[in-house]
Amino acid sequence: MYRYAAIQQATAEAPPASAPYTRDDLRTASRDPRLAPLVDTIREAARRAEPLPDLPYRLFRTYPHTGDRARYENRYFARRGALNAAAITAMIDGGAEDLAHLQDVVWEICNEFSWAVPAHHRFNTTLDLGYDRCIDLFASETAHTLAEIIAVLGDEMDDAVTRRVRDEVERRVLSPFLDDPRPRWWETSLNNWAAVCGGAVGMAGLALENDPLRLAALIERVQRTMEYFLAGFGPDGGCVEGMDYWVYGYGYFTYYAEALRHRTGLDLLADTGHIARFPAAVDFGGGNCVSFSDGSDNVVPPTGLMSRLAARLSAPMPHITRLSEFGDDHCHRWGHLSRTLLWTDPGVVGRPAPTGTVWLADLAWLIARGAGDGTPVALAAKGGHNDEPHNHLDLGSFLLAVDGEQLLADLGAGVYDKDYFGERRYEALHTSARGHSVPVIGGVTQRPGPDSRARILEQRTDGDAVSLALDLSSAYDGAGFRRRFDWDGGGILRLADEFDDPGVPLVETFISRHRPSTAEGRVEWHGARGVARMEFTGDWTATVEEIATRDHHARPETVYRLDLTGLTAPRHEFHFTVTPS
Repeated sequence: MYRYAAIQQATAEAPPASAPYTRDDLRTASRDPRLAPLVDTIREAARRAEPLPDLPYRLFRTYPHTGDRARYENRYFARRGALNAAAITAMIDGGAEDLAHLQDVVWEICNEFSWAVPAHHRFNTTLDLGYDRCIDLFASETAHTLAEIIAVLGDEMDDAVTRRVRDEVERRVLSPFLDDPRPRWWETSLNNWAAVCGGAVGMAGLALENDPLRLAALIERVQRTMEYFLAGFGPDGGCVEGMDYWVYGYGYFTYYAEALRHRTGLDLLADTGHIARFPAAVDFGGGNCVSFSDGSDNVVPPTGLMSRLAARLSAPMPHITRLSEFGDDHCHRWGHLSRTLLWTDPGVVGRPAPTGTVWLADLAWLIARGAGDGTPVALAAKGGHNDEPHNHLDLGSFLLAVDGEQLLADLGAGVYDKDYFGERRYEALHTSARGHSVPVIGGVTQRPGPDSRARILEQRTDGDAVSLALDLSSAYDGAGFRRRFDWDGGGILRLADEFDDPGVPLVETFISRHRPSTAEGRVEWHGARGVARMEFTGDWTATVEEIATRDHHARPETVYRLDLTGLTAPRHEFHFTVTPS
C-alpha cells in the first residue's frame, strides 16, 4: 500500500478526471463476434426498458413493516438493468434516440429518494444522516455507474443532465464520504462491503474529481478501507463468504485497482495473486463450484474479471463453460457488465477443470478432486467456526459431486429478508444445522458463535488420497464429538464419527436435492450425472423428509433430508462410493 505522500504526488501528476476507458474502447470490444450475443441482449434490453418500474412509497415501506426485500429490490434492480443497457447502447451505437433515452433513464435514477435499499438504511442511523445520504453497496454502485456514464458521454449529453449527475453523486456519496470524518461501519469491515463500497465510491471520484488534493484524500481513505478488506484473506486466499462474494468483493477491488492504476499509476492489484486463485481452488467440475456459506454451486464468474486476472496475475482459471450474459447478475452492476465487455478474452472459456486436492488452511476447507472412470468426482468438507461472515451452522459438513453435480449438497444462500440477517437467521433451512449434513447429538444441534469452532486434528494428503479429522465438540456444548474423512481420490469416502459418551440419542443427517432410496444398511442418491451410495452397519432407523423451500432467488425447490436415528457409540462409520452414471 502507499503512503499519503506517494498518493499526493501521483494525483498531482495525474491526467484530468475520466473513466478508465473511452467510447472507442467499448465500441471496439462490442464488435468482437464472440461477444455478439451479449451485445444483442443489451440492445434488446435497452429497447424494452420503457417505462421504468416505479418505486412507490408503499414498496419502500415494505421491508421495515414485513421484512420482505424482494418487492422493492426487484424493481430497483430492474431500473439498474435499464440504466446499464441504455448506457452501453448509447456508448456503442451513439444514435440520437439512444442518447435521449439514456438521459431520461439517468434523470429518473437521479429522482430516486434514496440510492440505498431500505434493508440497508439501518446502517446510517448512527451518523444522523438522511436516507438519501446512506452509502450502502447499491448507492455506491449507482454513483460509480452515473459518474462513468457522464465521464464517457458527458460532452454529448445535455448540460442539465450532467450537472445534475455531478450534484447528486457529490451530495449523496462523495461529500458524505470525504467531508465527514466519522467512518462508516464498512470502512473497517473484513468482507465484501469494504471492497464494493470503497471501490465504487473510489471509482466515482476517479471519474469526476479534478482537485488533486481532494482526490488524494479520497484515494487515501479508500486505501485504508481496502487494507481492511484484504486483511479478511489469509495466505491461502480463500473467501469465507463463498464464491459469489469473492466475485462481488474481489471483483470490485479489481475494478477499482485497475481504475486507480489507469489514472495514477498506483497499483494495488499486483500483490493479490493468492486471492485470484480462489475460483480454481473451489472448482467442482462441470462448470460448478463449492457452495459453502451464502454461496451457490453454479456461479459463472464474470469473464472480463477472470480475463484481467489471468492477464495481470497469471491466475489459474476454473472451468468456465460460457461467456458472461446480461442476466447473470440480477443486481445489474455496472462494474461487472462494463468490464466484461472491455476485458473479456474468450480464451478463458472451456479450459480444463482443475484437479487434485486443495487445502485452504485459513478457511479449513478441503476440496479433493479425482476421476471416477474418467469423469470428475469430488469431495468438499468444511471446518472453520460458527461466527463467520454469512455464517451457516455447518462445521463438519461435506459435499459429494460427480462432474459438478452435488449428490450430497450444501444448499448455499437462502432468500434474503429481514429475518435472514437478524436474530432468527438460523431458523432458515439454508443456514441451520438441520439444513446441513451434520448430526444432532442428544437433541442438540450446532450452536452459533465464535466459540463453536472446528479444531483440526489431522490434515494429510498422500498422492490422490486425503484425510481430514476435526474435533467439533465445542459446537455441541462440549459433547465429545470428532469427525474424520478419508478419501481415496477416486470416489470412495469413509466417514467416521466418534463420540465420548455412548448411548446418547443421535441423528445422523444427510442433505441432498435428490430423493434417496433406502434399503437395509444402504442408501443411494441418483443424480443426472452420477450416483452416491452409502453403506453402514448398526441399529439405525432411516427416515426421509421432503422439504419444500425456496432458493436464493425465491424459486421453489425441493430438498431431501435423510435422518438415521440411533444412539452414539465410540465410532460409527459410513462408506460412500461416488460413481458417474
